[in-house]
This record gives sequence, structure tokens and C-alpha cells, in this order.
Amino acid sequence: MKKRLFSIASLMLVGWFAQAQEVKFEEYDLDNGLHVILHQDNGAPVVTTSVMYHVGAKDENPKRTGFAHFFEHLLFEGTKNIGRGEWFKIVSSNGGSNNANTSDDRTYYYEVFPSNNLELGLWMESERMLHPVINQIGVDTQNEVVKEEKRLRVDNQPYGRIIEFIKKNMFKKHPYRWTTIGEMAHLDAATLDEFLAFNKKFYVPNNATLVVAGDINIPSTKKLVKDYFGDIPRGKDIERSFPKEDPITKEFKAKAYDPNIQIPAIIAAYRTASFKTRDARILDMISTYLSGGKSSKLYKRLVDDKKMALAVQAVNLSQEDYGTYALFALPLGENTLEDLVKEIDDEIKKLQTDLISEKDYQKLQNKFENNFVNSNSSVEGIASSLATFNVLYGDTNLINTEIDIYRSITREEIRDIANKYLKTTQRLLLEYLPSEKDAEKK
Repeated sequence: MKKRLFSIASLMLVGWFAQAQEVKFEEYDLDNGLHVILHQDNGAPVVTTSVMYHVGAKDENPKRTGFAHFFEHLLFEGTKNIGRGEWFKIVSSNGGSNNANTSDDRTYYYEVFPSNNLELGLWMESERMLHPVINQIGVDTQNEVVKEEKRLRVDNQPYGRIIEFIKKNMFKKHPYRWTTIGEMAHLDAATLDEFLAFNKKFYVPNNATLVVAGDINIPSTKKLVKDYFGDIPRGKDIERSFPKEDPITKEFKAKAYDPNIQIPAIIAAYRTASFKTRDARILDMISTYLSGGKSSKLYKRLVDDKKMALAVQAVNLSQEDYGTYALFALPLGENTLEDLVKEIDDEIKKLQTDLISEKDYQKLQNKFENNFVNSNSSVEGIASSLATFNVLYGDTNLINTEIDIYRSITREEIRDIANKYLKTTQRLLLEYLPSEKDAEKK
């Protein structure tokens, strides 16, 4: 009887989460093409103003990689009405915080202010869009900043270039083949005119979504949005036509070297579907099933039980046009990379042959319910989700309904998608090794 009551309570709780977490919003377009999304939540005197531009590393010239990430930095340099170096001072002195980030598909800027500074946040983002100052001083300054970031986060970071080598091997035609941070030689060679042209093409209202979320009044916010963004000129329409990749029909191998490591790694990578697809969501579940926590199948098998690996991870690196599913492991003791591949393949084979248990299936559902609740637990998180679902998925209301897709995924689909994408004949096996000099010493 207690168990029955607990089950009913659990179902009621899930239903309450679904209802309580519904995010209400209003969206519309300005005449210049800027898409606007407003979300009112007067629970706390905080507001997030954010702009997502539909421009990322894939939009770059192959001989000028790193531009989108470079602009993430460059557009904090200042505007006609915000002096050089003043941006962060203005934000902090008004009780706010701000940041930006870039991917292969988009660039996102945001400020979080006390809600009485809503107008300030809107003014600053409109200044970034309308009046950025792009000059040689700013370019030279940010060039050094980006180089230092690359040294810290990539070049001198153990295993810091794994994604670079996966991308380089998995993509031969599509611009996902280069990294978001790009090549420093490309930035060094770029002219000021090239930076100006990139800004003029991509950082325009018709390639952007503005989100205002938090302690706002919808009618007065609409007026402010029109006042600050309505007169910004529309840019030229952006046409995208990226080359398609040929299917992978045979396993292929590659090696990469890293002077910052002593323990080699093995990576099995598979090209998969866009994150817009149902298949990508199922691959998310498979990743969690295989390596999401210490009770996950690969962790328990390779790290806990057999003590063959120091670490193991399955990651679904889904993007707008393609995805990459990667399995990563570090050997322990005398175990070889080949030994780890055999163990991983055996666990994948089980997934492709048998249905996962009802208990494991329910654990997955619980984890994704929890992720859903957490993603909508702050105004800042809601603003980011609204922008992402609009710009990259084309459906803003996925902030409320994507969880229903995960809820509807069956055990049979998990088995079938593992069969569809995780075939040994459709993968890269990448050995990520200590530098050749270090290898010779051993």
C-alpha cells in the first residue's frame, strides 16, 4: 500500500513539475527583422537582457577561422557612446554581470541587472548592434587576448585538443571541420576591412534574437525595445549553403599527439544527426545510460568492476547541422587502448541487442526530468533557453515541450538508435597519444 501511494505521489509530482515549470513568453518581430522574446517573471527584482546572433564558426572563411569567437571579444571593446574599456565598468557599477559565448552555430551576449536597470541593458545591447567601434587598436588588443585564451584552454591543457582532432577527422567538407577558436595565423593575417565586413554581414537585427526575461512589464518593455532597436537598419539577407558530408561506411583510424599528457586515450567517434532531431535526443539518453554517473554501465564496468580505466565517458556532441557521438577512455595499468575498445564495443552490442531494464529506463527519465526543472530554474537560464530554441531549433516553445519528447522515447527506440548510429563500420578510432618525443623515450 505504501509503495502504491508513493507511485501516485511521484506521478503527481511529475505533473506538478510539468505545470509549474511552464514558461510563458511573448514573441514578435520588429520591422527590421529583429526577433523579440519577452518573458515576465516578477518573483525577484532581476532582469536578463540577451542577444543571440545566428553566427558561429561554421560561417567563417576557411582561411579566416576564429572570426566568430574573436567577435565575442571584440564587441566588448566599446561603441560610439561607450568608451573603450568602459563596458564592464558600466555593468558592474550598476549592480550587474555580463558575459558572452560562441559555438560553431551561434554567438550569445547577455547582461543580468537589477530590474530597475532594464533600460540600461537594452541600451547597451542596441549600442553593440548599431554603433560598435571596430578599429585596429581593438583588433590588436583582442588578438592577444584570444591567443592567451588558446594557450591556457587548448594548447597547454591536457587533452585540450581532442575535439580539434575529432572534428578534423570526422568532417572533410562541412565547416565543422575546424575549431571554434580557430587558427591564430588566420587572425594575424586578417585585415581591418575583413573584420568590418564580417560585422556588417552577421551582427544585424535580422540575424538576431533579443530576449528580455525577468521582472518586467510587457507593454512598457515593448516600447523600450522599439525605442532602442526599432531604427537599427536591417542587414542583407544571409544565405547559407554548406556542403554535405559523405557517409562513413568503413571504420578508419587516426593518431594525434599531445605534449601535455602522459596517459594515452582512445576515442571512438560517430557522425550523427542534428540536435533538432528525435534521434539526437535518444542519443542524449544513450550517453547518460552509458556514462552518466558512477552507476552508469561503462563507468561501473571499466572503472569500478574491472578496474581497466581511469576514466570513461560517452558524449553526444550535437550541433545544428550534424552531431558527433564520442566515446572516450583512459587505460589503467597494463591495459591497452585495444582492450578498452573491446570492452566498450561489448557494452554497445548489449545496447543494440537487448532492451535496457525498466529500472534503468526510469532512472533515465528521472534524470531528464531533473535536467528540465534545473534548466528553467533561473531567469538567466530561461533567457538562454528561449534564445537557443528560437535561433537554432526554430521553435521557441520547445522550452516547454522538449521534455515531452524525452518522456515519449521508448526502450525500443534506444536499442534501434544504437543500431543505427553506433556501428563499428561508421566510426573513427582516434588514438590520442603523448607527444612523439615522449613516446620515443619510453
